[in-house]
Amino acid sequence: MTRTMSAALLRIQLGNALAAFGNGFTAPFLFVYASRVRGLGDGTAGAVLAVFAVVALAVLPFTGRVIDRRGPMPVALAGSGLGMVGALGFGMAESAPYVLASSALMGAGVAVLQPALATMIVSCSTTVTRSHAFATQFFLNNLGLGIGGLLGGLMVDEHRPATFTLLFVIESAMFVVLALVLVTVRLPRLTSGEVDAVRGPAAASATTRESPADSWSVLLRDRSMVLLCVLGFVLFFACYGQFESGLSAYAVEVTRISTSTLGVALAANTAMIVLAQYVVLRLVERRRRSRVVALVGLIWAVAWVAAGVSGLVHGTQAVATTLLITTYALFGVGETMLSPTVAPLVADLAPKRLLGQYNSAFALVKQMALALGPAVGGLLAAVGAYGTYIVMLVGCSLGVSCLALWLGRRLTAVQDRPYRSVVVAGSSAAHRHPSEVEEGVMTEMITEERRTMASV
Repeated sequence: MTRTMSAALLRIQLGNALAAFGNGFTAPFLFVYASRVRGLGDGTAGAVLAVFAVVALAVLPFTGRVIDRRGPMPVALAGSGLGMVGALGFGMAESAPYVLASSALMGAGVAVLQPALATMIVSCSTTVTRSHAFATQFFLNNLGLGIGGLLGGLMVDEHRPATFTLLFVIESAMFVVLALVLVTVRLPRLTSGEVDAVRGPAAASATTRESPADSWSVLLRDRSMVLLCVLGFVLFFACYGQFESGLSAYAVEVTRISTSTLGVALAANTAMIVLAQYVVLRLVERRRRSRVVALVGLIWAVAWVAAGVSGLVHGTQAVATTLLITTYALFGVGETMLSPTVAPLVADLAPKRLLGQYNSAFALVKQMALALGPAVGGLLAAVGAYGTYIVMLVGCSLGVSCLALWLGRRLTAVQDRPYRSVVVAGSSAAHRHPSEVEEGVMTEMITEERRTMASV
């Protein structure tokens, strides 16, 4: 069983990395492609990005239910197909309606792929290995995006539309490769023992009483998951939602760095993720998840303060530039801490039959933050309210820390620190027959859960 899970997980990670590589070819150039290369204007280019986000918001509320009823594989294959058609459409479209239609198809495909792949990773990992699995996914995503973006930048020529068409064809091919890799994966079924041990006996019995039609009501009654969604929204709003709007505008208009230096800052973010991910993973995987996320909030608060100071340092451009690059690097440190923490926690909170629903709900929250973040950042940048902008995001970062600590008070010991719970349980089984170890670990985890609930 373990070998099957490892082989399946390896293939999923490989396919995911190749898809990210393909996306890296085109993501940085969508606006320029629509606006300048196809001559459709900035308004249409902005609409392309807006449609991409709106379609994701439209399909994600239904994606989880389909995953829970049909399994993640059909949804992942459908997402790959939509992404493939959308990417090809981008490369061939020459008018606004075709570009917008292609954006809708690709947006829908990418949106449904996120929870489907997350559910597949959960299926192929255990409570202990899940943090490592999601950290690897995040590492490979960023590595693929970085390499793809670098190669894409070397290949494109704004005066030669065919070079952009080639990029979209490459991305389309990567969606096909993802689908071909996924069809070779045999997904093991999650055992009820593992899931129920993490979630506790009360939640396990609730699962048997609820039908798939009540999935949203189950999720909304789960206060821990609702709080995690609020936390996730603030996280994505305060970081990812600002990269392409407010923070970039602040860097150019206030810190007064060149666009090429801004590219260096973005590269510093990616480099920090690629170089530090596994080092950070070893440091945080045995810590309480809630406290790790709280530390991320503090790190990002320092990052936003550094960004603010970079705009106040006049006459010393080297210092201002260093501070801004430090901002992007600190964001990367925080991201490496979140990847093995937040996504596994979503899985550990989810009832077995609603795993897809919980993953989709969290992806929906992320998409909402990514849609609202650039809008708010862009608006404040447009009116020149940069002081308000920095103060708002420092406050959001500190809010992340407060929300994380609040969430930690609601989590069970197994949910907040799964590695320690399993190790403690496993040590008591060290001298027992191997066939009894797994059962003993699960029993100890359930006992720990009951003790925690009793103390509350």
